[in-house]
Amino acid sequence: MQYPLPTVQPVEEKRISPRWVRLSAASAMVLRLQSGRFAREFDFGGINLLLNYEEGCLSDCGYCGLARNRPGTYEDKSFIRVDWPLFETDEVIERLVRYEDKMTRLCISMVTHGSAYRDTCEITEKICSRVRTPLSLLVAPPTLNRERLQTLKNLGADMIGVGLDAVTEKVFFDTRTNVPKGGLKWKNYWDVINWSREIYGPWKVNVHCVVGLGETDKDLCELFYELKEKQILAYLFCFNPEPDSRMADHPKSPIRRWRRIQLVKHLIEQYELDPRNLHFDDEGNLTGLEVHSARINQVLRHLDRGVPFMTDGCPGANGEPGCTRPYGSYRPSESYRDFPFQPEPHDLAQIRKELALEELVV
Repeated sequence: MQYPLPTVQPVEEKRISPRWVRLSAASAMVLRLQSGRFAREFDFGGINLLLNYEEGCLSDCGYCGLARNRPGTYEDKSFIRVDWPLFETDEVIERLVRYEDKMTRLCISMVTHGSAYRDTCEITEKICSRVRTPLSLLVAPPTLNRERLQTLKNLGADMIGVGLDAVTEKVFFDTRTNVPKGGLKWKNYWDVINWSREIYGPWKVNVHCVVGLGETDKDLCELFYELKEKQILAYLFCFNPEPDSRMADHPKSPIRRWRRIQLVKHLIEQYELDPRNLHFDDEGNLTGLEVHSARINQVLRHLDRGVPFMTDGCPGANGEPGCTRPYGSYRPSESYRDFPFQPEPHDLAQIRKELALEELVV
């Protein structure tokens, strides 16, 4: 008597890196992998890739959409409130080759995972062997050391970004270390920042700074001065609560505070603003900006172009804006917190109202 053989079910492939990557929704649209359009049309060439694993990111930051303890599967989670659809890496690279003339900057975002370094090396090597667009890496410090940072540079990475996010050790501890499955270390992040500066050189390293996690205005300004002295770029993000995260009910920074931090950062970086010209109250809130009348006229001319309020991001090959991260700090239905294009006259009029500069300048 013959018995039927058991049916062998095909093993479903795991859609994980390095064979698969996630793309920001904007990147997927530009590469014609997903339909859609921006609320306001503008040239966009900064393509963002994100590593993907079944376990997701093993960090548990209180404000992050990818946090380990946030409900839902990793593939369903958003990152800086943006959807990240999943695609085969080889297909993405073919699109990068096809649309290379439209690309200004590429970026691979790592996550805290045991395979992240190995997979980032493989994807970096594949991209850099076929595409000339400069490539940044937003790294996960717990996965790296000095030797690994050097290897990534040798493979073709052009810039290193570090998502410090919390700009003081206390805020870092409260939001990234002292959490249920956290354990990230302030020293580890600064080791990676400093090693990267040594390896990649001046203005080739950037530090992400999130406004609204519990820091003061004074904390932010002190970090801006420190990073400028080290020839490291500071990139601003506005805290934007992620649903179901532990900080889902934490308020976003008032728009006036956000605009003033954007302006002061620009003055520090571009106008050599003396720290003695910044006034703070006992709680670290910015209360006054002391600027010579000739200098403030320069600033106002710059305000007319809206430069301080445009998105911070890695530059293109010729120094032009490269990564503009639309909707990284606000929802598509909200007014722009940072602009991925040069603000238009009506935008500038709104910015001036939000700044209330006449109340700040001494």
